[in-house]
Amino acid sequence: MVELKQVAENVIQGKAPQVKEFVQKAVDEGQDVSEILNAGLLAGMNVVGKKFKANEFYVPEVLIAARAMKQGMSILKPILAEKGIKGTGTVVIGTVKGDLHDIGKNLVGMMLEGAGFDVVDVGVDVSPEKYIEVAKEKGAKIVGLSALLTTTMPAMKDVIEAIGATELKGKVKVMIGGAPITESYAEEIGADGYASDAASAADEAKKLMGIE
Repeated sequence: MVELKQVAENVIQGKAPQVKEFVQKAVDEGQDVSEILNAGLLAGMNVVGKKFKANEFYVPEVLIAARAMKQGMSILKPILAEKGIKGTGTVVIGTVKGDLHDIGKNLVGMMLEGAGFDVVDVGVDVSPEKYIEVAKEKGAKIVGLSALLTTTMPAMKDVIEAIGATELKGKVKVMIGGAPITESYAEEIGADGYASDAASAADEAKKLMGIE
């Protein structure tokens, strides 16, 4: 019997082949798929997030762990879909119009996936219309906006105002982040949430969804 603790451990160590092998074995043994996901893959990524926050892990370790988790997810995803088991919720993330930076955004995406969210990454230089279109199409609960340049920060306000003018108003939460962004700026432009780094972003998203 595969111990799910082993799955979590191998995710933390970024051992992708082992993660895939253990997840496949656990599935073959008939272990509960939600349990494999939560006590195995997500539990491992949760530790990675905490270590990242505490500066015990850096970007390369996070990337390697996320890759290992994805190997496990590739086995579970079709089964979860078949059983109709939903993730924590869908988050649309992207870098705002005029900004082409994506490293921070990509890290946030990995942390959100590691927290059980379905992440739809719409890329960089994204217009308000694009965010709205994808959020509607995917039934997103949260839209995440990233900016690295002070000159593109006002584009965040444009997205928030555009969402507020559609039927998504009140249904979709908007969280923002990026090097020049502050909590007071988030409040000023009416964002629902703010995260100072990728690890905090996953916690903030959970908070916005009412999951502690």
